[in-house]
Amino acid sequence: MHILLINHYAGSPELGMEFRPYYLAKEWQKMGHQVLIIGATYSHLRKKQPESQGFEKIDGIDYYWIKTNEYHGNGAKRVLSMFGFVVKSCLKYKGICRNFKPDVVVASSTYTFDNYAARKIAKHVSAKYIYEIHDLWPLSPIELGGMNPRHPFIAMLQHAENYAYKHCNAVISILPNAKEHCTAHGLAPDKFFHVPNGIVKEDWDKPAELPAAHQQLIEKLKSQGRFLVAFAGAHGIANSLPSIIDACASLQEKGVSLLLVGTGQEKEKLIQYTQNQGYKNIHFLPAINKLSIPTFLRQMDVLYVGLQRQSLFRFGISPNKIFDYMMAAKPIIQAIDSGNDLIGEAKCGITVEPENTSAIAEAIVQLTDLTPEERQKLGENGHQYVLKHHTYNVLAQQFVNAINYAGN
Repeated sequence: MHILLINHYAGSPELGMEFRPYYLAKEWQKMGHQVLIIGATYSHLRKKQPESQGFEKIDGIDYYWIKTNEYHGNGAKRVLSMFGFVVKSCLKYKGICRNFKPDVVVASSTYTFDNYAARKIAKHVSAKYIYEIHDLWPLSPIELGGMNPRHPFIAMLQHAENYAYKHCNAVISILPNAKEHCTAHGLAPDKFFHVPNGIVKEDWDKPAELPAAHQQLIEKLKSQGRFLVAFAGAHGIANSLPSIIDACASLQEKGVSLLLVGTGQEKEKLIQYTQNQGYKNIHFLPAINKLSIPTFLRQMDVLYVGLQRQSLFRFGISPNKIFDYMMAAKPIIQAIDSGNDLIGEAKCGITVEPENTSAIAEAIVQLTDLTPEERQKLGENGHQYVLKHHTYNVLAQQFVNAINYAGN
C-alpha cells in the first residue's frame, strides 16, 4: 500500500516535534508499505527546520517540504502559513505524486483545512481519504482559547471539519471518546476508529546518560533518603504545576522532594513562586535530550502528570508523557479529569481531582506508605500495559486495519 500523509508540522527525532508521522511511517515501511509525508518548511513545534523545500529522505522516509512563511504565536502569520500550506498542497500534488500514486491519503494536521487537499488528491488518484484527529478543531480554540464560534476563522475551520466528516472514508482519532462529537457533525458512526499515541520501545533499549548536574542532584537527594517525585515536560499553564509544587512542599518534613525537568512559558514564574514561598524541596532542572528521559524517569520513586480542569477533556486524552511514565515502570499520580482514565485502566497509580493540592499530597503519602515491592508492582502494571497497547508497531497495525476496513 502507498500511504500519503499530509501534516503541516511533521518532524523527526532530529527536527523535533511532531513525531507521530515519523514513527508511524517507520513501522509502515517495516510492514512493506510505501510512505510519503508532506510537511511545511516551518513549524513552531520544531527545534530545527528543513534546510530547503522539495523532496528529502530522513532515516529512509520520504518527505516533501512545502515552502511556508515563518510565524510566532497565534496571529495572522500563523493563519497565513496554514492557508499557504494547503493551497500549495492542492497546486503541487501532481508533481509530488508523479512517481508516487497513493492508495490512501491521510489529512493529519492539527487544524482542519488540509482535508480539502487530502480529498482533492484522493479523488484525483482514486485513493481512500482518511481524516486523522489530533485535537478537535475548531472546538479547541473555542473552549480553550475563548474564541467566538461566530468568528470568521472559526467558521472556516468548522466548515472544513464538517466537510471532512461528510467526504472521508474514515476518521482515525487519537482521542478515544470523540465519536459522539464527530457523528453530531455528520460522520457515519461506523467510520470512526481510535488509534492513540504511543512510545518507541527502541528508545528505551538504548537510553542516553543524564547531564552531570542532573545526575549529581539525584544522587545527592537519594543519599539523603529523599522520596523523589518528578514531572518531566512543558511548564505551561495547562500543566497546572502549582498544585504539585504546593503538595510536595507540604511534605518537606516527610522526606519528599519534587524534581521538575523541562522548559515552558511558566517556568520562570514557578521558580520565582517557590523562592517567594521559601520552599526548600522543589528543584527545577533544565530540559534534557529525549533519549535521556528514560534514564531520568527510572531513578524516580513516583511520577506526576496533571492538567487544568477543562471541559474539552471529556473526549479523552492520550498524552505521550503518560506512556513514557508507564515505560519507566514507576507509580503514577494523575490529576486530570477526562473521559478516560489510563492510570485506572492500567492499575499503575492513583487518579485524583485536578488542581486539588490536598488530594495530590494525600496520594503521595499513600504511595510513600507502600513497600518498595508494592510500588514496583504498580510500576510493572503500567509497563506491561503500555507494551501491550501503545507501542508504535501495535498502533501502526491498528491504523492499517482501519484503512483496510474504511469504505468496505
